[in-house]
Amino acid sequence: MPMKSYRQSLLVHQVWSNMGRVDGKVVIVTAAAQGIGRASAEALAREGARVIATDINTDKLKELESVKGIETQLLDVTSTADVEAFIAKFDKIDVVFNCAGFVHNGTILDCDEKSWDFSFDLNVKSMYRMCKQILPKMVTQKSGSIINMSSVASSIKGTPNRFVYATTKAAVIGLTKAMAADFCAQQIRFNCICPGTVDTPSLRDRINALPDPEQAMKDFIARQKFGRLGTAEEIANLVLYLASDESSYITGQEFIIDGGWSL
Repeated sequence: MPMKSYRQSLLVHQVWSNMGRVDGKVVIVTAAAQGIGRASAEALAREGARVIATDINTDKLKELESVKGIETQLLDVTSTADVEAFIAKFDKIDVVFNCAGFVHNGTILDCDEKSWDFSFDLNVKSMYRMCKQILPKMVTQKSGSIINMSSVASSIKGTPNRFVYATTKAAVIGLTKAMAADFCAQQIRFNCICPGTVDTPSLRDRINALPDPEQAMKDFIARQKFGRLGTAEEIANLVLYLASDESSYITGQEFIIDGGWSL
């Protein structure tokens, strides 16, 4: 190979090597203050995205302000007015990770109508609000990736004491597939992530609220076929893949990431 051609090839390789997997993409992450949302925001920013990390927990959200590539924004995804005003600020949105959610504990007998309504509002309707406002922009762009947080505790696996939570997460799978079918022609992709038990601050809080937290943690680990809980970073790696062009031919799918729990 002539020296000039070799140098040109080397330069192209160096430029390519320095590019992130989501270089230049504008990404919105909800519930980004901690746990899976935070790990995902950090992973996306490391790979070159402009990440708008949102949450209602402003104290924890501030911790992300020093991370290169991340901007923070207070956002209540249960408020239609807030979502409309927030999305109106952006001319271009490439990726959305709808991560906000709530885990209600108990059977149908423990779930009053208030708990039912709140769970559906945060776990499902918040995604409706976000997608309703974002989709017109993505339709104009003829591109976009929307990633919704579901769970193995859904239509995938019956889980004790997760009645309304599992019901909402099954709805997320249906919502994701329905939108995927509607917007294939516009090259807009919709996929959902279905984790098993992941070690997050939210899980720790729920465990610590139980009568015997130490035994509860042992019980959670005992049901995992890998012998451990998942990590937020492992889920974030899947979010990054679905946000990137590496997954450009994938839409309407639920991705189980549970260490074999649902097998």
